[in-house]
Amino acid sequence: MLTFLAGAELDPDVFREKWKEAMGVGLVGFFAPFLGATMVAHFVVGWDWRPSWLAGVALSTTSVAVVYAVMLELGFNRTKYGKAILAACFVNDLGTVIALGLIFSPFTGRTLVFLGASLALFLILPFVTTWFFDKYGGRVSELETKYILFLLFGMGWLAVWSGSEAVLPAYVIGMVLAGTVGRDHFLIRRLRTLTFGLLTPFYFIRAGSFVSVPALVAAPLIFVALFFAKMISKLVGLLPTVRAFGYSGHDGIYYSLMMSTGLTFGTISALFGLNHGIISQTQYSHLVATVIGSAVIPTAIANARFMPRHLLPGKASEPGESVYGEPVGDLDT
Repeated sequence: MLTFLAGAELDPDVFREKWKEAMGVGLVGFFAPFLGATMVAHFVVGWDWRPSWLAGVALSTTSVAVVYAVMLELGFNRTKYGKAILAACFVNDLGTVIALGLIFSPFTGRTLVFLGASLALFLILPFVTTWFFDKYGGRVSELETKYILFLLFGMGWLAVWSGSEAVLPAYVIGMVLAGTVGRDHFLIRRLRTLTFGLLTPFYFIRAGSFVSVPALVAAPLIFVALFFAKMISKLVGLLPTVRAFGYSGHDGIYYSLMMSTGLTFGTISALFGLNHGIISQTQYSHLVATVIGSAVIPTAIANARFMPRHLLPGKASEPGESVYGEPVGDLDT
């Protein structure tokens, strides 16, 4: 649900306009920590190659949950600045999920069934959804919400059946429906209430229940090494890339720090590795602790020291446009 909502918040017009930025920042945001964390996990921490590759996948992420919540809380999701960050997050995490599938998921006939069904669904979904909402929308029975849940549960089951992860189709479905569901503000608000109020606490409680505190206390330097491997490799790659797309000063630093967060896909990747015997509970504990640290620390620093307040709603956002991303007339008008 979180990844679907984040995908649905993508503005198709902004994504088309800034696809080069989204691809550039997103790919650098994935590959830099993926390679950096993998090398540190293997050569510094001493893990075998398979756990090290999984560490690279888990620490390559940008937190959809954190970025989406922050953008929503501050109102950046209504500006082109915030929408560009969300678009780059989408590319970053799409790379993470694809890497998780390519490196660790078995490629079988089930995989082909999943890919074929997904492609067919993504092509027809915008038209079917528009027809369904026009015909059955606005009723007390909340058929729109049930329709979305049916899609996500159905494709999630198919993904797990094929050996992949349920978050991949959920994210893409959100992006495909951004032009329909994403513009129904009342439906999005109801889905947010369901997701943030009910579902996400259970997921993170379950993921946290597998963490071994004694393992963390026994080897705290592993956490330190993995945390700085992610943060340094992320920022070294992102800061010049973001600057190349015209974001300087606090705008660029805030952009880079938000792209350096990690939570949802990081814990999903770590839990995937634990469930499939790729990593041990001790390694899982260090990865999840690192993921949580990367969710809290960069976010706190970004909002405390580098928030671009001139881009907040109510301030002048960008030349020639309002804070909602719409063009405005001249100053006299």
